[in-house]
Amino acid sequence: MTAFRSLTCFTLVLLASACYRATILETAAMAADNPTDSKKSAASTTASNAKLETATFGEGCFWCTEAVYQRLRGVKSVVSGYSNGQVDKPTYEQVCSGRTGHAEVIQVTFDPAQISFDDLLKVFWQTHDPTTLNQQGHDVGTQYRSAVFYHNEDQHRVAEAYKKQLDKSGAFKKPIVTEITPIKNFFPAEGYHQDYFNQNPNQQYCQFVIRPKVEKFNKEFKDLLSDTPTPAKAK
Repeated sequence: MTAFRSLTCFTLVLLASACYRATILETAAMAADNPTDSKKSAASTTASNAKLETATFGEGCFWCTEAVYQRLRGVKSVVSGYSNGQVDKPTYEQVCSGRTGHAEVIQVTFDPAQISFDDLLKVFWQTHDPTTLNQQGHDVGTQYRSAVFYHNEDQHRVAEAYKKQLDKSGAFKKPIVTEITPIKNFFPAEGYHQDYFNQNPNQQYCQFVIRPKVEKFNKEFKDLLSDTPTPAKAK
């Protein structure tokens, strides 16, 4: 990670505390699934219950992001990686150069019968700053952009509606700049990036940056937590 990584994620913890708007986010989630789409949503839910689904999010530091999503019920795996760039199988160093076009992301495999895409979006909006373009704290570059790379039109519809409602509600002081585009590619990051917090609990960065963020998350999202964290699973 960059020399600014620890300061970045600590900054994000502070930003997240200002952005927790539970009531507003719940309202936005309900608005995203408006009555005019009820038939479509019901059909989608029925279909999703029969299989696992995939969601891909960019929130900057994937060490921090991975540790959060691993703790959600219904999440079967979380893989840190790189998405929507122009180079096949890029290395971390290539992505950090900012010249490959990839975003640093996590890819979440989840059971929609246990947790909805709306719930994942609620976590997404609250655990990073979606109002800074190509930047999270001191980490600057297109690889750190806020992004929802949707896997189907239902995810697209819900993400766009959620974003619109949040902007309308004034949940954030500045307009949301999150990129919402179709997933083009995904390449798992190197092995040492996977399951980072769980594998390195005594590492200084984990102790002073990730752990406080996870502890805050556990308090804010008690109703969505799993009994045991889901380990990352490299593909």
